[in-house]
Amino acid sequence: MTTPIDDDAQLAALGYRSEFKRDMSLWANFALGFTYLSPVVGIYTLFAVSLATGGPPMFWSLVIVGLGQLLVALVFGEVVSQYPVAGGIYPWARRLWGRKWAWMTAWVYLFALLATIAGVAYGAGPYLGALFDFEAGTGTTVLCALILIAAALVINLGGTKWLAYAAIIGFVAELLGALVVGGWLLISQRHHGLEVLFDSFGAGSGGSYVGAFLAAGLIGIFQYYGFEACGDVAEEVPDPTRRIPKAMRMTIYIGGAAAMFVCLSLILAVQDYAAVIGGTDPDPIGTILTTAFGPVASLIVLGVVLISFLSCTLSLMAAASRLMYSYARDDMIIGSRALRVVLPKRHVPPYAMVVAAAVPALIILVSIASAEALTKIISFATLGIYLGFHMVVLAALRARLKGWRPAGAFRLGGWGLPVTIGALAYGVLAMINIAWPRTPDAPWYDNWIVVLGAVIVIGLGAVYLFGARPYRSGSTPYGDAITDSTLFPQPVPPVNDQEVSR
Repeated sequence: MTTPIDDDAQLAALGYRSEFKRDMSLWANFALGFTYLSPVVGIYTLFAVSLATGGPPMFWSLVIVGLGQLLVALVFGEVVSQYPVAGGIYPWARRLWGRKWAWMTAWVYLFALLATIAGVAYGAGPYLGALFDFEAGTGTTVLCALILIAAALVINLGGTKWLAYAAIIGFVAELLGALVVGGWLLISQRHHGLEVLFDSFGAGSGGSYVGAFLAAGLIGIFQYYGFEACGDVAEEVPDPTRRIPKAMRMTIYIGGAAAMFVCLSLILAVQDYAAVIGGTDPDPIGTILTTAFGPVASLIVLGVVLISFLSCTLSLMAAASRLMYSYARDDMIIGSRALRVVLPKRHVPPYAMVVAAAVPALIILVSIASAEALTKIISFATLGIYLGFHMVVLAALRARLKGWRPAGAFRLGGWGLPVTIGALAYGVLAMINIAWPRTPDAPWYDNWIVVLGAVIVIGLGAVYLFGARPYRSGSTPYGDAITDSTLFPQPVPPVNDQEVSR
């Protein structure tokens, strides 16, 4: 196994000096990705609307999207294995393609991350209301979201060890909660057999069921990202070229299995699908939990759900802060001098973290004036995440076609090209599904709000990029993946899972 000195030497060969402390183990790195992916948050947030839109077969979207995102995780694994640099998507795009492409990739992804933090924190409000028995109106939901963001900021400022501890606690609580709740529902509240997964129960009967299934499938698309956060903290992980690709795959395997288990147990516990599809039971999860656990045990379940929301928020904040730090380290954005500061004792970028908390807080405060405006801002988030992902996948495909041969410890070999093509094809189809207009009776700008959000973010970025020309700053290499053959002059032995897990 490599030593921290080897890791720092490799980082120096990439043009950077380590300012972080490598305190994050393989399991803590995996837990960070798992809590960002957060099966409980993803399923509990969209279960009701997905079931109402597509009926029980919406479950299969989790399988389809999981396979697609596994291809993306494999591509990312090859890239991070060669370029284990903090910030993930930005330095990967920089080395695979160039400065301008990397700048825009990071710009889009950063906006999406900040909006996602706001969305996750805001979504915790109703569960806090149910836990503490108050009505979750706009004011109380905003207050709860701000408290959640503040708590995540405090934990993140504690340093990598605190982040690792919190991620592991969140992972254990969420996984145990998923297994216990799902297991109990299957034992005591199973009202249907598995055949219901092939019966729409009238969902989508007003038109093509394919359209209804694709709309319901957004639960899967919303669920399966977070594995990239494992690479965002690459400079805080010992032996990152081996451990991070494995942590990414573990996030997909274990996180995906947990999400499917939770979703399946909830589907089989719904007594009346017609009531959910028809709108007379708009909160099937609340109905299920109250029936299955009673008022006292339901509070415990809600507590686990809130731990999941908190751990998801702090993982998102960690990813956003490392992205900003990496961006600023190359002087690529306004405020770089502050954003690249790292506390010498805690080894975290404090100002980047404050921005990662303050911007989502401001987005949430918008809801006081207009809840609709908040929804429009957050609606861009998932598409922005996917855009950032697949700008990297496209860069990897371009580099591979131009002669790039991955040189890290994790390599796909002959499978590299077909996996990359498959990942990009999946991503394009997923983004079309995310952006597809589904409210024909709404004004055109509401119907196309996701696309408009992307156009606005990319447009503002283009004005900044070609006006201020920040890409001219920084002296670290770029676009050198094709010609880079010096970082690993000797063949790197294949990954040994026992060695990596130490």
